Amino acid sequence: MTRVAAIDCGTNSVRLLVADAERKEDGSIYLKDLTRQMRIVRLGQGVDKTGRLDPAAIDRTIDAIVEYERMISRLGATATRFVATSASRDAENRDDFVAAVREVLNIEPEVVEGTEEASLSFVGAVSGLGVGATAPMLVVDIGGGSTELVLGDSEVRQAISIDMGAVRVTEKFFAHCSPEAGIPLEDQERAIAWIDEQLDAAEKVVDIDRVRTLIGVAGTITTLTAQGLGLTAYQPELIHGARLSLEETEAAIRFMVDQPIAVKAALGFMPEGRQDVIAGGALIWSRIVTRVLEKAATRGTVISTIITSEHDILDGIAMSLA
Repeated sequence: MTRVAAIDCGTNSVRLLVADAERKEDGSIYLKDLTRQMRIVRLGQGVDKTGRLDPAAIDRTIDAIVEYERMISRLGATATRFVATSASRDAENRDDFVAAVREVLNIEPEVVEGTEEASLSFVGAVSGLGVGATAPMLVVDIGGGSTELVLGDSEVRQAISIDMGAVRVTEKFFAHCSPEAGIPLEDQERAIAWIDEQLDAAEKVVDIDRVRTLIGVAGTITTLTAQGLGLTAYQPELIHGARLSLEETEAAIRFMVDQPIAVKAALGFMPEGRQDVIAGGALIWSRIVTRVLEKAATRGTVISTIITSEHDILDGIAMSLA
C-alpha cells in the first residue's frame, strides 16, 4: 500500500486528493480517500484574451498549494504528483508559475498535454463505476479552459482535448451579460454555434457514433447532476454513479443558463466561484449530450440515461502513482 497525493490544477480550480493506493489481485488499483479538497482560484482568468497567467491569479493558486502542502505533510504521503492543464498549457509565462509550485512542493510540476489529461480523466472516471457501463464509453470532462472527450472500453481508444471550457465560453460570450438575469438568447445562440464548431472538429478524432454509454465528470457536470437530483447540499455519495434522463439533464441545464447568478450562488451545492461560469459549462454539456444521443438514436441504439462519476482526472493522477 502506498500513500499518494495528487493535485489537479485547472483553469478554474485546484484540487487535492490524498489516498492510500492498493493494487488488487486482478491488477486494478483501489483508492481509499483520506482527504479531497477543492479551492476555486480562477488561475486561467483572462488567459484566453491575454495569453498570460495573471499575477494575482498565480498568487491565489500558490496560496492554495501552500495549504495543500501542509495537508500532504501532515498525512504522510510518500509520493506526490502535480498536474497542470489547460490554462497553464496556454500561458506564455507558465514557467514562472511552474517555478513557484516547484518551490512549494519540492517536486517537478507537470504541465500535461491534452491527450495525457484525457487519458487520466478516463482512467479515473471508469475506475469507480463498477458494473453497468456498456462499452464503448465516452467520458466527458468539462473544465474551465478545456473539454476532454475520451472513447474507450478497458482502455483509451480515442481522445481529444478541446480548448473549450466553462471559463472560456463565459469570457468569450457572456462577459457583458447582466449578473441579475439569465443569459440572453442571442448570446446563447452565438455560444452554441461556436461550441458546435469545436465539436464538429473533435468528431474527426473521436468517433461519437460508436458511443454506448455517456459518462460526465468534473465540476460542471457534478453540479448539474446535483440540480437534476434536487439536492439541497452537495452529496458526492448520491452524485457518484447517478443516472439522469435526458429530460432531467435538460431541465438542470436550462436552470443554470436561465437563472441569475445570485439564485445559483444561493444553491446549497454550488461551490463559491462556480456560479458565474456554470452557464457556459452547461451549454457545452447540452451540446455534447444532444449530439451523442441523437447519433445513437440514428443507428438504433437507445441511451436512456447519462451517468455522472465523482472520480475523474484527480483519481487518475493518484492511480498513476500507485
